[in-house]
Amino acid sequence: MEFFKSTKIYDFMDKSKLCISISLVFILTSYGLLFTKGLNYGIDFVGGTIIQVKYNKKAPIKDIRDDLKKDKQFEMASVTYFGSNDEVIIRVKNSTTSVANDIGDRVRTLLKPTGDFKIRRVDMVGPKVGSELREKGIMAMVLSILTILIYVAFRFEWRFAVASIIALVHDVSIALGFISLFQVDVSLDILAALLTILGYSLNDTIIVFDRIREQVRESKTHNLFSIINESVTKTLSRTTLTSLTTFFVVLTLFLFGGEIIYGFSFTMLIGVVVGTYSSIFVASPLLKWLGFDVKKYKDELAKKEKERLEKEKMRAQYEGGTL
Repeated sequence: MEFFKSTKIYDFMDKSKLCISISLVFILTSYGLLFTKGLNYGIDFVGGTIIQVKYNKKAPIKDIRDDLKKDKQFEMASVTYFGSNDEVIIRVKNSTTSVANDIGDRVRTLLKPTGDFKIRRVDMVGPKVGSELREKGIMAMVLSILTILIYVAFRFEWRFAVASIIALVHDVSIALGFISLFQVDVSLDILAALLTILGYSLNDTIIVFDRIREQVRESKTHNLFSIINESVTKTLSRTTLTSLTTFFVVLTLFLFGGEIIYGFSFTMLIGVVVGTYSSIFVASPLLKWLGFDVKKYKDELAKKEKERLEKEKMRAQYEGGTL
């Protein structure tokens, strides 16, 4: 399916400096938010307890908060609706052993005046486990980026690898900025979303880079921006279809998936938009600024092809007994 005329070449690179400037503003703002507001680490990473409570009518959330404050160990507890207005989640960070002991009974006693309810689950993560999960999560992110760098450098050329990694850092940085801005709980779901964004954005970037490499071989011009414009235009329909399909699926999860996947779907929404944008307006123009030379690249390809043909000729002569 073609959304755009294949005969028309869109001049994406004409706006490259403006787009890079906008990206820099977003990235600096994101890091500013991370240094000032920081990340709101969830129980997965700092330890604590989650209690899920279901009422047989609308949960009186104000009464629940007031009654929990009667116990000092629940003064900083977070109470939010969970999916529907008859169910709530109580989050207690940095739980101690005393809080963990019979916490279900303690909550049941404190909330008894609020009506009929049932405690559906009590999950606890110790501070040490949370710290280990946080460290392993950061390590997973770093290793993923390093592996991608090696893969792209091996498959293409080092400039392509560096450009793709900068684009990935760009995507993750902006996503983290939005997470910090809206103080979304950073949990394992968020980590999964960030790793998914890495894969999604890289896939988009690799497809564009593949087309650029093909155009470099086929095109008679040595103007890199002209080649990029033609390459991006040829992949535009595919990019649009993939991005819109993914976006609407994630948007559905965000609107109707409930509290349990809110963090994941929110992060993915940002990632899909930013990832699509970066593969066109960030990764591609970076090739030029990193010093990628079309003529030199063609000469290297021609040299490798000549060496390959010479090896095949020598092998044929050897097998034919003429060498």
